[in-house]
Amino acid sequence: MRKLKVTELNRLTPEAFKNSEKIPLIVVLDHVRSLNNVGSVFRTSDAFRVESIYLCGITACPPHAEIHKTALGAEDSVDWKYFKDTLEAVDNLKQQGYTVCAIEQAEGSTMLDKLVLDKTKKYAIVMGNEVKGVQQSVVDNCDLCIEIPQYGTKHSLNVSVTTGIVIWEFLISWAYKPVYNAPLSTRTTIRSVKASLPIGSYSVFRLAPNIPAKRFQKPARKLPKKAFTR
Repeated sequence: MRKLKVTELNRLTPEAFKNSEKIPLIVVLDHVRSLNNVGSVFRTSDAFRVESIYLCGITACPPHAEIHKTALGAEDSVDWKYFKDTLEAVDNLKQQGYTVCAIEQAEGSTMLDKLVLDKTKKYAIVMGNEVKGVQQSVVDNCDLCIEIPQYGTKHSLNVSVTTGIVIWEFLISWAYKPVYNAPLSTRTTIRSVKASLPIGSYSVFRLAPNIPAKRFQKPARKLPKKAFTR
């Protein structure tokens, strides 16, 4: 197989990105001290079309050379706002109707692999400081706490890595929403299901497990077994 050239990737221009449909998700950075981490979050948010980033407290804001080093221009495409106090940002999000989720290890947290999203709602995720994590006062003010299960010796993940994992899970949950709701006839093909996805095209995709198998009798093209698995 041949690696693709950058010119073959067909990425959006910054102007087209601004006008494109976004996933209903806002990333809140709670006193993130590393500018490289901030830049990485911008780059990931650009890749998966996050709605906006809220920079809070000591978190640095663009323009900055150290942010640009890892963001590579994503700081110009992704919308962002600055809040001196993270609690102010959380209150602002709640007033806008967002469900605010702290990404933290806490009592009663929901494991990411067990998370079930309400696809009619808008969400915000709060990412904490590299040492102290999300402030307890902020956790107390959130609607939900989400935890990534870990199985090694380390107690935590890098904040930009964590952000990428969580954004991807939210993207998948949102991107497959049309598949659950689309009318699927007995002539449904892989191509028509892919066309219902809002962002790009996927080489591997999932169909809603709650759709009866009989709905797919006599398809125009045989569906792969992967289509019926999570």
